[in-house]
Amino acid sequence: MIALIQRVTHASVVVDGAVVGEIGTGILALVGVERGDGDAQAARLAERVASYRIFADASGKMNLSLGQTGGGLLAVPQFTLAADTHKGLRPSFSAAAEPAEGERLFGRFVDCAKPLVQRIATGRFGAGMQVSLVNDGPVTFWLKV
Repeated sequence: MIALIQRVTHASVVVDGAVVGEIGTGILALVGVERGDGDAQAARLAERVASYRIFADASGKMNLSLGQTGGGLLAVPQFTLAADTHKGLRPSFSAAAEPAEGERLFGRFVDCAKPLVQRIATGRFGAGMQVSLVNDGPVTFWLKV
């Protein structure tokens, strides 16, 4: 599983003109599921996202995690993270999980993250979404488990 995480001061996701998920300070996580991923990868990715130290401590160093700061997590499913872009001019999605399995494992990621963070919001699997964010820093990391 893959997560592209961004430290944000605000993030939201809109589907059909309505806000379906929104957070203030925290992490926007775009989450992709690959073939062969399972429950263990979903749990490990949730743990890494919640525990990754990307927030400043009193000294201004990136030393605090989302769990320590009490920030929110906006998790957005994004199958395009599983794209193979190594050759040609068009991405291949053969490494992406089948939609039903991708949806199940995205849900498992969210369920595993819930006890680790104070507030969680999500996008909607399979929907056309408009994601807005204010990237703080900018700080962006790609995590893969």
